[in-house]
Amino acid sequence: MRAYKRLGKEGFTLVELMIVVAIIGVLAALAIYGVRRYLASAKTSEAKNSIGAISRGAAGAYERESAAAQVLAEGGTSAAASHSLCGSSTSVPAAGVPAGTKYQPNTTEGQDFETGTAIAGWKCLKFGMSQPIYYQYLYTQGVGVATLNPANSTAAGFEALASGDLDGDLSLSRFARTGEVNATTHELRTSTQVYIENEFE
Repeated sequence: MRAYKRLGKEGFTLVELMIVVAIIGVLAALAIYGVRRYLASAKTSEAKNSIGAISRGAAGAYERESAAAQVLAEGGTSAAASHSLCGSSTSVPAAGVPAGTKYQPNTTEGQDFETGTAIAGWKCLKFGMSQPIYYQYLYTQGVGVATLNPANSTAAGFEALASGDLDGDLSLSRFARTGEVNATTHELRTSTQVYIENEFE
């Protein structure tokens, strides 16, 4: 009689199975880290885009010429038109930085981004948001601005600031963009990029 060898009945050893499980574990950990980083990056893009829009609003407001309303005597001349930065705004939300949550801005006149005048605040900047937000926003004009970059603090400057607490641990991430008026040429210069502190907090 001939003995026949059975083929195809060999299995994996325990060591091979452990190596495969370890590789799958490492890949899963990398995927989880990548997804978390991607989600955090998507949330911080709200702040970066909004800070850019506020800065563009400040630059646009400065470029518009404004003149004081005057009643002129016959044969008189008016004061020259001038350029000026918008005055400071209120914080939105006023209650503080949302901690791990979103805030729905109030679009009622006189609330949140619907505050200010033609020369100050959100109305001057022509900036507003109606969708839920992760960050608190503030625009400041004058001395003491440039919270994230004190070297740029100037009387004729501004700062657009976003503060957030995405994970609710009371550690803030902040984004700011600054600008200043050149005392000689009277041109407005803005920072080349957004200043970032603790981006993914």
